[in-house]
Amino acid sequence: SHMNSIVSTVMAASTTTLRYPGYMNNDLVGLVASLIPTPRCHFLMTAYTPMAINDAQVTEKNVRKTTVLDVMRRLTQPKNIMVSASTRRENSCYISVLNIIQGDVDPTQVHKALQRIRERRLVNFIPWGPAGIQVALSRKSPHVETAHKVSGCMLANHTCMAQMFQRTVNQYDKIRKRGAFIDNYRKQDGFELEEFDSSREVVSSLVEEYQAAERPDYTTWGVDGGVRGQDNASNGIGQGSGSNRGAALQAEDADARY
Repeated sequence: SHMNSIVSTVMAASTTTLRYPGYMNNDLVGLVASLIPTPRCHFLMTAYTPMAINDAQVTEKNVRKTTVLDVMRRLTQPKNIMVSASTRRENSCYISVLNIIQGDVDPTQVHKALQRIRERRLVNFIPWGPAGIQVALSRKSPHVETAHKVSGCMLANHTCMAQMFQRTVNQYDKIRKRGAFIDNYRKQDGFELEEFDSSREVVSSLVEEYQAAERPDYTTWGVDGGVRGQDNASNGIGQGSGSNRGAALQAEDADARY
């Protein structure tokens, strides 16, 4: 029941700008478009604070301070992020961040909170392009009573996702080496075990791309064949995808400067 409560709370918070539309982030495409700079790095992670599993147990004594600054600061803490990967690893960085703040919030509080976060350098961003924390303000549902005046949900694109995919690859290698759990697949007509190995290469290349996104030369990464041809074929990308992506990112960076 606790897991269901967490999932429903995060899903409701992440779609609140769609259900209570404003002048920004009022459709799903616009919500995620700014979070995904490249097609392959599209795996987002979420965070939510303050989390109260049962509002009936919340009293005035255990209600945490919920100013805008505290909410935005706690959203970047690993204990509030719902992905089994560490965002504090060396060289790991945010590609993009969207904070959805619910409650009666003054926009000046948001600007002050962003300034404090920037001064304290609480968040590391990619070195190869413009990046920052986007903030969407939304009102709370009138049908749900909560003990906290302000709550926040974070949708972020972070290079730590490479850790999760690398862990999956390592687990697959152990199973593949032992030949475990493949008897039922061998009984299927027309099935070849090489399909598993091909899928492993796709995941490995995804890990490499997230790791490359941590470096300043990511805009030129893959131009000279760094992206595997097999992965390109599986994603329907032609041989010139690396150069096209690099040119697109450079043009996007130039536009941001002006």
